[in-house]
Amino acid sequence: MSTPSLELAFRGESRDFSLLLKRNCSIAPGALACVFAAMAVAVLGIGIGFAIAGAWLILPFAGLEVIALGAAFVLQARHATDYERIELAAGRLRVEVSEAERIARYELDAHGARIEMQGPDVLLRGPGETLRIGRHLDEEARRRFAAELKKRLI
Repeated sequence: MSTPSLELAFRGESRDFSLLLKRNCSIAPGALACVFAAMAVAVLGIGIGFAIAGAWLILPFAGLEVIALGAAFVLQARHATDYERIELAAGRLRVEVSEAERIARYELDAHGARIEMQGPDVLLRGPGETLRIGRHLDEEARRRFAAELKKRLI
């Protein structure tokens, strides 16, 4: 999420808000699949060319390279849609965190919640729970986010 979007999301006099923090995903899943296919064809084509020329041991390593590249692309794709949704309404603070295929939901009393900066992390502390939030923001935006959220919770 870019810094101007954070300012727009918090603008207004009301304490209530809803904020969605997501990764900056610069490539669509279909385009990512096309890039992988092009790279796999190129690597395997070179491997087959060397195998035909007599250096057949290149081909298994080319296959391993394609498998490793595919694994890296799958790991990246699993986290491309990660997000945090933070909502303050009617004195309740709701946090929804989506990582890979797991969604966790938390609900805290807004009056008992505290925001703390611990190094680069923003911690939301409630009775018996501590959540790390703002993980998709850069450090400067995270600091501003924590300050604004602190104001809204008072």
